[in-house]
Amino acid sequence: MATTFEPKARAVAPSRRIRQIGFSEIAKVREAIDLLRQQGHKVFELHGGEPFFETPDVIKAAAGKSLAENKTRYPPTAGIAPLRELVASKLAGSNRISASPEQVVITNGGIHGLYCSFQAMLDPGDEVLVFAPYWTPIHDLILLSGARPVTVSTGTARDRGFAKTLAAHATAATRIIYVNTPQNPSGYVLPRAQMEEIAQFALERDLGVIADEAYEDLVFEGEHISIASLPGMAERTLTCFTFSKSYSMTGWRVGYVAGPESWMTHLTKLALYTTTGVNNTGQWAAVAALQSAPEELTRRREEYRRRRELLVGGLRSLGLQIEMPAGAFYAFPQIPPTYQNSHSFADVLLQKARVSVVPGVVFGAEGERHVRMTFSTKPEVIEGAVDAMAKLLA
Repeated sequence: MATTFEPKARAVAPSRRIRQIGFSEIAKVREAIDLLRQQGHKVFELHGGEPFFETPDVIKAAAGKSLAENKTRYPPTAGIAPLRELVASKLAGSNRISASPEQVVITNGGIHGLYCSFQAMLDPGDEVLVFAPYWTPIHDLILLSGARPVTVSTGTARDRGFAKTLAAHATAATRIIYVNTPQNPSGYVLPRAQMEEIAQFALERDLGVIADEAYEDLVFEGEHISIASLPGMAERTLTCFTFSKSYSMTGWRVGYVAGPESWMTHLTKLALYTTTGVNNTGQWAAVAALQSAPEELTRRREEYRRRRELLVGGLRSLGLQIEMPAGAFYAFPQIPPTYQNSHSFADVLLQKARVSVVPGVVFGAEGERHVRMTFSTKPEVIEGAVDAMAKLLA
């Protein structure tokens, strides 16, 4: 007689790896804004992370031309040759990084480049030193690789020294240092002396570096230093870039990673098996971006500077404590001492002043008692937000 098996009515559980990954807190802010709009309220939006200007016409025209020429087939996995050649030239000129086109892989935006870099450089059980506060997805990107993020306070490092602070957190499992400058959310720009200190620590401990330079063209004070340009660092650094912030191409999803040629083989495999390459239209648009007049970047940076001074000046007039951001397009003020935490202050701002911000704790424990506000918006939005906050905090 045949044996009958009764299947158990239970679902196969998702992996532990994916269950530890959360949803974006910023998405929750957007949902709350949508609800207020449905109720007929106007919201002064300072929570976002996109450039204030539209994609330049010359870039959109190049995309249209590529479509008219039927450049719509599968792209080369590592990127089209003209773009990789232009990127290599840009790296040599702007970043002081000597790289051949073969040392460049085009990615689906900056976050894809970071994902591939962590996957390529980390094994389960490895540890990554991450300067905090940090861009929220970094924590989860590291966890997805099976490694563990170890936060290092940027404020403590500035006070006590970067090498000393890194040494206090490093272990035998430390494999990588994640470096982001200009920093999101604080706008802090690492000066050359601090970058050299980080580089020397990496060399002494034989560590790799993943550098996130998404805001490289938005530096208002000081200079942008690519850590891969420092002596001995090109051989151990993967540097991630994006067209999103500099050229207002957030929705185009084009970025790139530069590093040692031996690593690029592995990055190309990851690009192949995650996305099969970046869409041709976006890549030809990126070619036009790199060929556009550099004066346009300068002009837009000055517009950001004007908005920065408008927001920071307004916040200081309200009595909020804030360090002037030297780069990126975010302000990171401290919350008033009468509020319990950054979530409670952000909620009150949204519900009572109709000003949307991001709670600082979203960017790690070091961000608590701060909120992130963007000045990448219309001046009238900044002025309206400051006026609304003035009435609330009076």
